[in-house]
Amino acid sequence: QVQLVESGGGLVQAGGSLRLSCAASGRTFSRYAMGWFRQAPGKEREFVAAISWSGGSKYYADSVKGRFTISRDNAKNTVYLQMNSLKPEDTAVYYCAADPVGSGSYYPRVRVHEYDYWGQGTQVTVSS
Repeated sequence: QVQLVESGGGLVQAGGSLRLSCAASGRTFSRYAMGWFRQAPGKEREFVAAISWSGGSKYYADSVKGRFTISRDNAKNTVYLQMNSLKPEDTAVYYCAADPVGSGSYYPRVRVHEYDYWGQGTQVTVSS
């Protein structure tokens, strides 16, 4: 069983920055493919960013490319999402997700069903 706990959300003005963190349980975090998703009210959960188990491969949704950066620290069992130049349309609950099957060649997991474990979410609100 993998437990994920997000933190770092909050209220920020447009153009500002936030850094989300996701702490994971488990002894084999370095073998987890990780991702960030978000869900705005009345909308489906959507992909934001993904990172391979080593951190060497990263993938972003077009809507956040150039503004958001995903990273991980395997020694701390933590994945991060640095969000810069925030826009009101970035307002959502942000979730981290884990796929513990970290073997073979990495491919970016961009669909909800590709992840087995989810955190409880952290609210990000961007005011205009």
